[in-house]
Amino acid sequence: MRRGPLALGPGGEFDRLRAIFARLGAAARDLGDDAALVRLGGTTLAVSIDLSLEGVHFRTAWLSFEDIGWRATAAALSDLAAEGARPIGVLVSLGIPSDDGRRRKDDAVDIMAGVGAAARSAGTRVLGGDLVRSPRYLVDVCVFGLAARPVRRSGARPGDGLWVTGRLGGAGLALAALQRGGGPRLPRPLFRRFARPAPRIAAGRWLARRGARALIDISDGLAGDAGQLAAASGVRAEIALEWLPCWPGVTPRAAALSGEEYELLAALPPRFAERDARAFRRATGLTLTRIGRCAAGRGVRLTDEGRLIPPLRGFDHFPPR
Repeated sequence: MRRGPLALGPGGEFDRLRAIFARLGAAARDLGDDAALVRLGGTTLAVSIDLSLEGVHFRTAWLSFEDIGWRATAAALSDLAAEGARPIGVLVSLGIPSDDGRRRKDDAVDIMAGVGAAARSAGTRVLGGDLVRSPRYLVDVCVFGLAARPVRRSGARPGDGLWVTGRLGGAGLALAALQRGGGPRLPRPLFRRFARPAPRIAAGRWLARRGARALIDISDGLAGDAGQLAAASGVRAEIALEWLPCWPGVTPRAAALSGEEYELLAALPPRFAERDARAFRRATGLTLTRIGRCAAGRGVRLTDEGRLIPPLRGFDHFPPR
């Protein structure tokens, strides 16, 4: 049966996407997930593309060019993690400003060194790409993966538990320090959380094998991305802020808003229990924490020690005016 795009949650960015989907009409199918899924015989090809632009996603004053390449590649690979896919290759398009005579090294080489390092860390390689002159640095990464059982955003059901990998808030804490000019004083683990995030490939594959019904990567913040999973699945996501696994020094509310975490939010069947979370940690080295559940309804319901709190909005490229 031919399906249309997945339902999207609120926000100016997603309003634009809805308009694009409507304009595409019959040319659009199964849009709105972390990756495009193409059935190939007994397996599924997962493909995703992610653009990083200077001044929007990174600043050269904060990051080395190798960090920039790593970070852009990790963001794209994270979309494969959210489908439970195994990466098989990376394509990269680079936009590089004209050389003004002050640079002593080739920035494109350094960026691609970071791309290659991130690809190797995920067990894959660079397959090719494109290079152009650009007014600003631009890194556009396309990733390919294979999934025996891809996990979409749309499979959650009422009664499923909501679980999150790792700890939240570190990327937001590092970004706030960088914006204040405190980057040089950042502890190295905290800086690496921002500069060299680890796509949760092994975690996504493990969760897919263990029956995850829905997955999404937390790139725009837990509060916003939980809303996208809820909208795609037609459920309400109920999250208890006091259950969030937070980076040291981060409040639960800040953790819920921290973007570019690249952890995974999973809807798992009710039978999934703490003993399974312990097995997950033994297999991946990561924690897996239950933070809420799916219920009948729509949207996201956030509570703090049982008290309902107003909705929190994740990052939006096109916030409503």
